[in-house]
Amino acid sequence: MTLITVENIEKAVLKVDNLDDDALDKLSETYGLAQEEFLGYVASAGMEFENDQLMGLIIYYYNIYFEAFTQQGVKLKKIDETMIDDFHQEYDNILEEYMEEEDMDLIVSLTNQPNLLSFMAMELEMEDDDGTRLDDETATQLFIVSTAMIAIMNKAIIQ
Repeated sequence: MTLITVENIEKAVLKVDNLDDDALDKLSETYGLAQEEFLGYVASAGMEFENDQLMGLIIYYYNIYFEAFTQQGVKLKKIDETMIDDFHQEYDNILEEYMEEEDMDLIVSLTNQPNLLSFMAMELEMEDDDGTRLDDETATQLFIVSTAMIAIMNKAIIQ
């Protein structure tokens, strides 16, 4: 099992946060074209929730997660519809159980990426530079989508 390190997550955040708009668009395009079906899947989640703020956050964290994997030197196989569908069935069951029991171990075992999961949890709780926090609804939605992203990416790791 390949664990993404805290160091590589921090490198990814620094890189993404310090890009100008053109470079950020280019990075998004690079990661989007590399995993078109996967990007479509995560973007559709944002549309399903009908939350414009969530869409921007999904793309931001999509780039952070892919950059963290890149910083670590981890390659991913193409994430296709079959892989997404197989995952989604498992995820729905685990998410339902998690919502009932609030047992974080369920999510940890699903993602197998404790450092990325910890990073995401901290991000959900932190204030922005301007002192604002995500509202509970957006934070919950981002948690659901980010957990799915991390878990599917973990399953796509080429060993």
